[in-house]
Amino acid sequence: MEMSFEEKLLELENIVQKLENGKLSLDESLLTFEKGISLVKECNNILECARLRVEKLIEENNELGSEPFDLQDEGVQGK
Repeated sequence: MEMSFEEKLLELENIVQKLENGKLSLDESLLTFEKGISLVKECNNILECARLRVEKLIEENNELGSEPFDLQDEGVQGK
């Protein structure tokens, strides 16, 4: 069964923790890193597909528009 996007992110977090603790052998570290890179690519593909779907929906509904989101305008910066 295919992992969900959220499950992939959780697995990536686990991989980072394993690599950061430094207790893996070199071979284990390399295999773990390769798995992490593969998950990053999969997550990026999922996000790109979602972005394209959103753009298509916006195009299909002309009354909607898109504009860049600026964190400074929302008061989020610096918190």
